[in-house]
Amino acid sequence: MSSKKGTEIRSDRKSAMLGTLIGWLMKSIVATLRLEVRDLCGISSSQNSLPPVIYILWHNRFFTVPAAWNKICGNHRQCVALTSASHDGDMVARAMAVFGLGAVRGSSSRRGVAALVGLKRALQEGLDVCLTPDGPRGPRYIIQPGVIKLAEATGAPIVPIHVAFSSAWRLKTWDRFVIPKPFSRVIVTFSESIHLTKGIDVETFESERLKIETLLVNGTDDAQ
Repeated sequence: MSSKKGTEIRSDRKSAMLGTLIGWLMKSIVATLRLEVRDLCGISSSQNSLPPVIYILWHNRFFTVPAAWNKICGNHRQCVALTSASHDGDMVARAMAVFGLGAVRGSSSRRGVAALVGLKRALQEGLDVCLTPDGPRGPRYIIQPGVIKLAEATGAPIVPIHVAFSSAWRLKTWDRFVIPKPFSRVIVTFSESIHLTKGIDVETFESERLKIETLLVNGTDDAQ
């Protein structure tokens, strides 16, 4: 572990145990849901030649996505998600492991460069990666530039994920994190992939960022 403040990856037995417990709790709630997964990009087919992709979704929509991903492509694709370097990030990583997902530790506010390198490496090794581009602290529903940089640098397509809930609790957190109520209906949509051209200029970069942000906002019930 690095001794430099703000750069170390934090993990301990308590966060590991709590994260695993949270993962199984998530799995128990998801098991009661009427979960519908819609695939508009072709990831559900093991015969599809879709290259490694970058999944993006809002931070507060994450609860059912690991289960949805596992349901339609967990047998033929591998994925890692970006989590923060904090103890909270460690808990999220442990929870995702329950669903068969790996983790790259870091964020835009801590270990950002190392996280970007880790995500690039994962894509080069044939793994999908998943990011919540308004996390870990917001602003809510604003895409930070990191995901655009990653897509431009690697050529990996971006797949926006939309999640709709029939009934849910909203926590009093910065992102108003959404937890579906047991036995409710949830629709998770893996949207059509978006391809960015390498070497885009600053103007085009911001234009693409805004376009993708708008696509992700569309269909988000409380984002208008």
